[in-house]
Amino acid sequence: MKTIFLTYFAYLKDQSGIDQETIKTAANTLGELYGEIQVKYGIGLAVKDIKVAVNDHFTSLEERLCHGDRVVFIPPIAGG
Repeated sequence: MKTIFLTYFAYLKDQSGIDQETIKTAANTLGELYGEIQVKYGIGLAVKDIKVAVNDHFTSLEERLCHGDRVVFIPPIAGG
């Protein structure tokens, strides 16, 4: 199990009810981790609509997770 530090913004923050959390996960990739988060919080936003950053660098959802990673899932943001 890896310990991962998560930060949520916008829709994901609203759905989860929190802006940050530390979790333990067996997920190997960011995509697998997002799948866990979708189930945990009932998030309906498709993985194709999410951007992700790990340790302050944008990356793909195929990126492998490492113990201690800081992950930010970024949903689409609309403004006016």
